[in-house]
Amino acid sequence: MKFIKISVAVLILSLTCSVSEVFAKSTFNDMPAGEYKLDLSHASIVWKVSHLGLSNYVARFTDFDAAIDFNPKKIEQSQITASINPMSIQTAYPNAAEKDFDKILATEKGWFNSEAFSNINFASTSIDMRTENTAVMQGNLTFLGVTKEVLLDVEFNGAMAKQPFTGKPTMGFSATTSIKRSDFGMSQYVPSIGDNVEILIEGEFAHFGD
Repeated sequence: MKFIKISVAVLILSLTCSVSEVFAKSTFNDMPAGEYKLDLSHASIVWKVSHLGLSNYVARFTDFDAAIDFNPKKIEQSQITASINPMSIQTAYPNAAEKDFDKILATEKGWFNSEAFSNINFASTSIDMRTENTAVMQGNLTFLGVTKEVLLDVEFNGAMAKQPFTGKPTMGFSATTSIKRSDFGMSQYVPSIGDNVEILIEGEFAHFGD
């Protein structure tokens, strides 16, 4: 009986070690250099804005892309670009068959006016590492034909030299920022509908070509 118990314990320990090895994290400095592309199935862009001071209206974009030109030796020299399709707004507005609120926001002047401005673009200009796993990223946001400098608080969530489900080197980040929509010409119903827009970003990026 003791032998059986010991055998089971050894088996459990062995399995635990194997699982730990499969899901082992890597340091960002040990990740391969080069281009990383966004894994859209593990990414989100959510934004919220005050509605009459009563609640925060929350929506998201579902069609966007991003890439990182990663420098593991000097992470602050890495560069990030991103593009959002404003037609991909998703609000979960009820009774969409009667009123397509997503389309109204996406296409009408005073809102995202996507027929005139088909993309929202971002390009980083600097990365200021604050700790080993946090940074402030500065970049240019082009929205409704206006380009403004924005700052994003970035958290380096983790990295894997070999993500177990894809086999690719993969890195994950969270980022937050806020903008004043009126700075970009979207002043519809300000201040009843808030001017300040909070943006929450999640993303996993896989090394391109591996």
